[in-house]
Amino acid sequence: MTAATQTATTGAVAVRKVRRPRLRRFDIRAVGRAVGMLLIVLWCLAPFYWMVVASLRQVDFTFDSTPYPKHVTFDNYKAVFQGNNHFGRALLNSVIIGSVVTVLAMIVGVTCAYAIARLHFRGKFAVLGLVLAASMFPGVALVTPLFQFFTHIGWLGTYQALMIPDLSFALPLCVYVLASFFTQMPWELEQAAKVDGASPGQAFRMVILPLAAPGLFTAAILVFLSVWNEFLLASQLSNGKPNVAPVTYSIATFSGSDPRIVPYTSIMAAGVVVTIPLVIVVLLFQRRIVSGLTAGGVKG
Repeated sequence: MTAATQTATTGAVAVRKVRRPRLRRFDIRAVGRAVGMLLIVLWCLAPFYWMVVASLRQVDFTFDSTPYPKHVTFDNYKAVFQGNNHFGRALLNSVIIGSVVTVLAMIVGVTCAYAIARLHFRGKFAVLGLVLAASMFPGVALVTPLFQFFTHIGWLGTYQALMIPDLSFALPLCVYVLASFFTQMPWELEQAAKVDGASPGQAFRMVILPLAAPGLFTAAILVFLSVWNEFLLASQLSNGKPNVAPVTYSIATFSGSDPRIVPYTSIMAAGVVVTIPLVIVVLLFQRRIVSGLTAGGVKG
């Protein structure tokens, strides 16, 4: 064997050694992250799963601990819309209250957040801090003064008595989400629109708002969800009137055919009916929600 042949053979062996794929090392951190995510998902979905299972049980098997649907019946879902629970009206009330509060919060919140993000004035961050501090008041501390105030002016048990407190809690959330979003927007586009002859209002309406669509959609969804799930103030300010009481209060006061027995299965069915539309909305628009939440946190 010549020297050239030995050199070629040695080179081929070296190439084969270099091209040999390396075995992947066991990444304990990746496994830990996967296990942690799985535990979080189970922790979040387990109550909803148990609610669905309980809603499908017959009344005689209410306290059955079987972890899967057994003795399945859909009579509980029929019973939700029957009797004196006024569940259908409560759903309509929640939609009306949530929609009106969301629209008002978006109208006021967009202008307020735009001013905080666009204008430069002393104490701007203090104003934003005060807006956020307004949402930190515990609701239980506001029940008594609001109850007395609305009773005095004759608003107790009306839509406006439920909408105004919800609006006061929804506005800080809306302003905070939109202010962080507006801050990261390229203001050169607005200046270019003004150069082309647009007024400040036209530039805001025709340039800024279309670009802020993900943030606006995210804020609207979060506000609607917070209003839809509100219970403490609604349970007192609705004054038990079925024509204005939201669905959260209706579920809490659910009654069956026998007033001595708590209709747990029907209550679980009502909870499923209330939750599923929200889950569908979040799943359909999850990309917009995530993009709206993250768009204001990264400077482009």
